Formats: sequence, C-alpha cells, structure tokens
Amino acid sequence: MVSPPIGTLTFLFTDIEGSTRLWEHDALAMQAALTRHDELLRSVIEERGGYVFKTVGDAFCAVFPTAPDALEAALDIQRRLLLSEWEQTGPIRVRMALHTGAAEERDGDYFGPPVNRVARLLSAAHGGQVLLSLPTQELVRDQLPTATTLRDLGEHRLKDLFRPERVFQLLAPGLPSEFAPLRTLDAYRNNLPIQPTPLVGREKEVSEVCALMGGDETRLLTLTGPGGTGKTRLALQAAADLLDEFPDGTYFVPLATLSEVELLLPTVAETLGVRETGEQPLDESLKDYLSERRMFLLLDNFEQVLEAAPTVTELLAGAPGLKVLATSPTRALRRTCVPCSSPQYARPEASTSLRTSDAV
Repeated sequence: MVSPPIGTLTFLFTDIEGSTRLWEHDALAMQAALTRHDELLRSVIEERGGYVFKTVGDAFCAVFPTAPDALEAALDIQRRLLLSEWEQTGPIRVRMALHTGAAEERDGDYFGPPVNRVARLLSAAHGGQVLLSLPTQELVRDQLPTATTLRDLGEHRLKDLFRPERVFQLLAPGLPSEFAPLRTLDAYRNNLPIQPTPLVGREKEVSEVCALMGGDETRLLTLTGPGGTGKTRLALQAAADLLDEFPDGTYFVPLATLSEVELLLPTVAETLGVRETGEQPLDESLKDYLSERRMFLLLDNFEQVLEAAPTVTELLAGAPGLKVLATSPTRALRRTCVPCSSPQYARPEASTSLRTSDAV
C-alpha cells in the first residue's frame, strides 16, 4: 500500500464541468462515461507518481511530491480525454487546478490552507482549462513539457477571500486555449472584503450553510454564537461560495456601528447604491429594487438593530429572489437560529416566505 507523501507538495484538483446536466440528460450514459473518466485519471495520476487521496462525485483530489510531475499528469489527462470517444454524453470537459504548499496529512487526507487554496482556484476554471498558482508556476517554469507554455492571466481574487492570487494557464498543442473570464470574485457583483488570513478548519460548517442557503426552502438564516467564534468569517466564506447562485449580486452589510433601528434600510440601500426617486420614499425604492432581483444579503451584527427583524421579513416577502444570512450573538430572528458556543444555523420553518410573527 502506497503511503501518502508528506512535506511541501503539489495538489492537483479536477472535476467535470456541467456534470449535473449530463446526469440529468442520460444517467446511464453518464455512469459509463464516469467509470472511464475515473479509470483514466487514476491511471495517469499513479503513473506520474501521484497519490489520489479523495474522490467526491466526479472530482479528484490528488497530491504529488513534485510540481513538474503534477503538471505532466494534468497535461496527459487532458490529451487523453480529448482523444477519447464519448459517444452518448458528448465530450467530457474537465477543469483542473494546481497549487503547491505544505499541508497536514491525517489518515490519508490533507488539510490546511493549500488544500483550500487549490479548491478555490479550481472553482475559477472552465472545462478543459488547467490553472496554476504562482508557487506552482515558479517550480515548473524551467521544466515545462515539450512545446508547452504558461499564459499569465494576472492577479485574481479567489473565492477564499484571501489575498489575490497570480494565476497561470497551461497552453499546449491540441488543447483548447481560449476560455471565458475566470470565475473569480472580480467576475461577480459583490462587495465582499478581502480577509487578512485564510479560513481554516471550518469546511464542514461552510458546506452546511451553503447547502441550506442554496436550497429552495431556506431564504433566511441566522448564525449565532458568542463574540469571537468566527461567525462573520464563516458567513463571508459561505457568501463567496454562493456567488454563482445570485446573478444580481452578493452584498455584505456591516451593522456594528448602527444604534437606531431606523437606520437598517438606509444602510442596506446605501450598500446597494439605491437612492430615492421622485416622491417615492427610500424604503419603497429599495423594495422595488429588490423585487425582481436574485440577490444575497449578509447582515452582519444584526443584534445592533434587533427590533428591525420585521423589516427584514417584509423585504423577503416582497422579493422572491432575495436571500438573507444574518449574524448575531443572540436570537435575532425567531425560528431561524440555534444559540451555542460556536456558529450554528437552522433553516426557517417557513419555506418560501417569512411572516412577521417569525421575527422577534
């Protein structure tokens, strides 16, 4: 049995673009295609000295002792995928990302900032595209495979909200080279602030928040817990991960400095750039603005305007595409939160709208 490598490693993450659509179109054909895809990836990764430490659906997570081997594996996989016949499903387009760093190995799995970073880099890529971070580029630039080059795509804000990453794309004969802009923070309407440190060890909580907020049943969610437990950071990461779901914008609304309930709507309006028009009051202008938009609001420190909870209910009632994530150390919105020693969450019992009686 091969032992997981340790030390400074290069991570190769992959997944199939549009796999959900392919499953819905023809499940049997996709099942057969996925079996071939898995065999191909595992074979190439192991031939190049890599170690597959996790597969999730059609996604592969592998690690290599050296960056050049990881890049060779990515190139080989893309070429074999292009040469393969995918009769019923059509071409299988796999996006890939490589990043290098020191991560903690535990029971055959890996944890730490490099793992999170490569996952965010992968989320920015398109099917058929191979992206590299700057640390990986520096390790492979003098040992590139024959006839390949790296295109500098510039700095991009990844969805981990950490510092911008300089991103490179692998170019090779026979591989597609032109893609849409990367799916980074810059490609979405948002005001999510860059954070001084990466979020570590909260992957499960972020995933659960995203699962709740990404579903049809939950439109309002409150994270509760004592100060200093990371509610805001967790909420920001969930908001970043959900950017794709809200084409009209994802906005962070800090409420920590507010002292009057009446300031909630003006603060939200200012964040969204909504102004009074004609004789229409600001609150009506805001409700009209939200009514036909699919948008996500993160109301941070909602305890500052606790009595404004019915106002949030009214906004949700008049805007079917709006979802709200709030943070508060106390029960800010009844039936939407569970207090505990670390940030927790529970979806509201109401499925599509919230009545005023749901709010404190």
